[in-house]
Amino acid sequence: MHQQAAAPPKNINNWLMFLIPSLIGVFLFMAPINFDGDITIPIAVLAKTIQSHFENSLTSIVTAVISFTAVMSIITKLFKPGFILRNSFINGLLNPSLMWFIVQQLGAAFAVMTYFNIGPMMFRNDATGGLVLNDLLPVLFSVFIFAGLLLPLLLNFGLLEFFGTLFTRIMRPIFGLPGRSSVNCIASWLGDGSVGVLLTSKQYESGMYTQREAAVIGTTFSAVSITFSLVVIAQVNLEHMFAPFYLTVCLAGLVAAIIVPRLPPLSRKKNVYINGTTESSHDETVPAGHNVFSYGLEQALKKAAEVKSIPAIALDGLKNAVDMVFGVLPVVMAIGTVALVVAENTPIFDYLGMPFIPFLELLHIPEAEAASKTIVVGFADMFLPSILASTIQSDMTRFIIAAMSVTQLIYMSEIGALLIGSKVPVKAWELFVIFILRTLVTLPVIALMAHLIF
Repeated sequence: MHQQAAAPPKNINNWLMFLIPSLIGVFLFMAPINFDGDITIPIAVLAKTIQSHFENSLTSIVTAVISFTAVMSIITKLFKPGFILRNSFINGLLNPSLMWFIVQQLGAAFAVMTYFNIGPMMFRNDATGGLVLNDLLPVLFSVFIFAGLLLPLLLNFGLLEFFGTLFTRIMRPIFGLPGRSSVNCIASWLGDGSVGVLLTSKQYESGMYTQREAAVIGTTFSAVSITFSLVVIAQVNLEHMFAPFYLTVCLAGLVAAIIVPRLPPLSRKKNVYINGTTESSHDETVPAGHNVFSYGLEQALKKAAEVKSIPAIALDGLKNAVDMVFGVLPVVMAIGTVALVVAENTPIFDYLGMPFIPFLELLHIPEAEAASKTIVVGFADMFLPSILASTIQSDMTRFIIAAMSVTQLIYMSEIGALLIGSKVPVKAWELFVIFILRTLVTLPVIALMAHLIF
């Protein structure tokens, strides 16, 4: 019979330490607010504020960050300076493995070419390097700064423990995941998929998720934000249909979340924590004498009681932000540019889409051949399918392509590159397989909904 850990004293300090930061965190990451006519979350508004204030210099800042990281990595590899090697955090950023070193250098090369308009045009035009450097990276930079700095509000004061206990009975039986993953889900859905990946990676590193759980959450629950979904449906000129469109996306996403993690490669991931153990220090069973709510509160207060130093937690947030900005931006620049160059300059994605033509015809989707060209191109960038679809005549087909591009979820210009750059244990080829599986699972659901709507 194991001894139940003593409950924390329910003193006012613990209550305040749990409630105040957690409520601020919930507001910043999850409260839907209306901003400039869009539904978004406060953290995204903060990011947009930075973007509008530094509109003309953000691309320069991002180029400088990526170039600085690449140069410092070369110096670290060649001269092995002690002050870098002795600090595990800086060493992790500036002394990557050979593969990541090459990716980092590629990212810097693409950023410099694009910024100064030099080198081969295919790497730096507006559809490839220009799209990543000028449109995507300034947005990510702004999101990373705020999300990184403020993530401890969600992670360190008991909110995850509270939600984790509360949602266990939903998340475990349906998705085979711990209850606390519901927080990642809500933050992605209302905010941004990149916030979800950041949350998942940090929790995996701190031993809260097993390899399987981190991989499933990162590839399944880093959902596309409501805001971005609005942009996609507007691109295919169907914004008046946003409500049925978003309902379709949620339904298809739910079906994919239940089925895809039960198939390889996700089903083959090990239930092992980052330290190699299979034992979790986060027990989710509710002991006798407690209901879900009271036990969740007790766990939250216990976590809040462990907070000894606010400056240490602030430093934690700063490290998150630095880690994402210096560690991930070069990766997104490199992988995003390569994926877009392949999409723009080769017929690979057209060929990969061909096997889908019979499938699309079977689902009675008009203009099946034109639609097939948009299916696999979403792996390079989520926005490409709706750009290609804007020339398709059929409203129904454009609706299906827009919904499919959002539910496919994994695209290499952002989420895919973020996952590969993070500690979440997934490989590039696995991401492609998961992308195809998600497409096969969600297309029939979307087609069915489209036939009902149109």
